[in-house]
Amino acid sequence: MERQPAVAGQFYPANRDKLRALLAGLVPRTVPSKALGVVSPHAGYVYSGGVAGETLAQVHIPDRVVILGPNHQGLGPSAALYSIGSWQTPLGTVAIDEPLARKLLEDCKLLSADSTAHRFEHSLEVQVPFLQYLNPEVRIVPICLGRVGLDELLSFGADLGECLKQAGGEILMVASSDMTHYESAAQAREKDTAAIDKILALDPEGLYQVVAARHISMCGVIPTVAMLAACRHMGARGATLVRYTNSGAVTGDTREVVGYAGVVIT
Repeated sequence: MERQPAVAGQFYPANRDKLRALLAGLVPRTVPSKALGVVSPHAGYVYSGGVAGETLAQVHIPDRVVILGPNHQGLGPSAALYSIGSWQTPLGTVAIDEPLARKLLEDCKLLSADSTAHRFEHSLEVQVPFLQYLNPEVRIVPICLGRVGLDELLSFGADLGECLKQAGGEILMVASSDMTHYESAAQAREKDTAAIDKILALDPEGLYQVVAARHISMCGVIPTVAMLAACRHMGARGATLVRYTNSGAVTGDTREVVGYAGVVIT
């Protein structure tokens, strides 16, 4: 199975050379450190690519990366793992880490092997060129998450963390999420700060609850909660906010923005 890009030419350039040139400008030169997980935004690169690039540049990108993203399309099961084959981007082919995918399917009862949920989903796809740019040998395990209740989600996170511990070696998790959608920049910052504070506290339950209580339109709350629960199971000790911004910084219109945050968990 070979997944073709769904949003090349829309969210990022479809031309290889133009994409590489854009990534070179979005990804700063840094000394990366090992991390357990990151939160990275998934809008068009013109809007959120700077935050994604700065965040992923802080992190050593190992050869195995589990990408968790929300299901915007409503297709497939509630927890869909793309288990075999490869993904194509304008930068080339990225292989699915099939042994790790099999282990996750065996150990995480929430997961189902499914490609349908991934066919048109952008939230995972837009992370892949950054990962390729930073590590051309990267292999991925994409997981697309729909609506999952808190208890089931925390259980899945613990299963995911235990599975990655048993798999051994360095494995990074990337939770793909934008923050508040289509509110004023001031309202978005207020709400998003409440959610980010829970991420920085490594509090998956608190994040789930504050997003629900404050009606925060954080589209990737489900994958972020799962990733936080897995990181906590793996002994996470801290988290750092790399940058927060919103679409108004690009458009100049702060009346209705989308928020973007980049966080690194170690």
